[in-house]
Amino acid sequence: MVYPICIRCTAPIHNMYKLWKLLISLFFCIALVNSSRVLELSDRFLDVRNEGQWFVMFYAPWCAHCKKLEPVWALVAQALYNTNIRVGRVDCTRFTAVAQEFKVNAYPTIIFVKGPYDYVYNGERSKEELIHFVNRMSGPPVQLVTRADSIDILKSNNPIFFTYVGKQSGLLWDVFYSAAESYQAHGYFYATSVEIAKRHFDVDTVPSALVYKERSHYYFPYSDNFERIEPAHLNETLYRWVNEERFATFPKVTRNNIHHLVQTQKYLVLAVVEENKLSEIAAHEQEFRDMVEIFVHKNKHKYHGRFQFGWVGTPELARSIAMDSLPTPHLLVLNASTNEHHIPEDDPLQLTPEAIEIFLDSIHNQTAPTYGGNSLPVRIYRAWFEAKTSLYEMWIGNPVLTTVLFGLPLGFLSLIMYSICCADILDAEEEDEGADQRHEKKE
Repeated sequence: MVYPICIRCTAPIHNMYKLWKLLISLFFCIALVNSSRVLELSDRFLDVRNEGQWFVMFYAPWCAHCKKLEPVWALVAQALYNTNIRVGRVDCTRFTAVAQEFKVNAYPTIIFVKGPYDYVYNGERSKEELIHFVNRMSGPPVQLVTRADSIDILKSNNPIFFTYVGKQSGLLWDVFYSAAESYQAHGYFYATSVEIAKRHFDVDTVPSALVYKERSHYYFPYSDNFERIEPAHLNETLYRWVNEERFATFPKVTRNNIHHLVQTQKYLVLAVVEENKLSEIAAHEQEFRDMVEIFVHKNKHKYHGRFQFGWVGTPELARSIAMDSLPTPHLLVLNASTNEHHIPEDDPLQLTPEAIEIFLDSIHNQTAPTYGGNSLPVRIYRAWFEAKTSLYEMWIGNPVLTTVLFGLPLGFLSLIMYSICCADILDAEEEDEGADQRHEKKE
């Protein structure tokens, strides 16, 4: 931008330009809100919930997370406007009957409503992930692929999806469909013929189940032996396989998806860095994360069965696991089954791929030092650490509100304790004064 040159008025002109820029930004924000396709729902929603499919955000006006989600929710509504899915929101402070019907106990709560069934969304609150969730839940658990070019479209749109190859009958098909019903909220499931599958995948046995992940595909280890054993074993094995393969090789780990990641029963290896409000990472931390990611992809086949890798952009999540102040960048390994964790003894900035390999092998061999666990002293310390951390975060976020919430009860408690403890002293002083007065009268 070239500003007009004025010896006396350069600063005012610059300030006027900034003012106009701010006004234009506010105009576009207001236009975005006014053009929102989000439906404002009320108690009447309970009467029409079975009419079509709904994607609803349950919110409270005072909730900061709800306010942060509002522009994203408007974009989701805009993207789904020409579909058969209606996007709305409910103010739970006004329409409490709706909140009670859907058992809403946290804000915001996002639910996909399909007739009498409702499905709570627990993933990342981004436009892309929200729309992926809707696309999965709006259709059947397993979608049929009847055209060869459709596989190429699926590969370009979905980084991870599962496919059944063969006739839709038999034990493997029944278990695959059952797993798709259970994991529909978390992944895409398709079924296709052998002829179409052979144009895109190396198909050796039929029927078979495979996962397409990051431009490669891996088969479920199915054999005829499963036909001669109990179906429950195949069911358990396929469910575990789907749950392990539905994650990317090196995903971003947040409070929303970490409980899903630990369900794989693998060691969770976290590269801990710190993002700022613009999702930017310092150069040295970015270099550390990239080094770990390159190591993960090069050794994917070696560690795939034992470790699930990922990275964390909020150090608070890693610190709650380690129960300590963890500097960034860092490397942290969590054993979810025992709540134990491992930290390399070397300086994280000095870690090399060879050192990471030695560290992970020592964890697998159970020779690495362990911290944490489920013992009583550790549980007590964890509760104290989480309480201390929560109080600190409240103080940083809103010191006035924190002072009011904790200062007033403590003040009342102090007054009560003072009155209880000092009552005897006051009574004693009154008795002494009465005795003195009686003694003076006798004299």
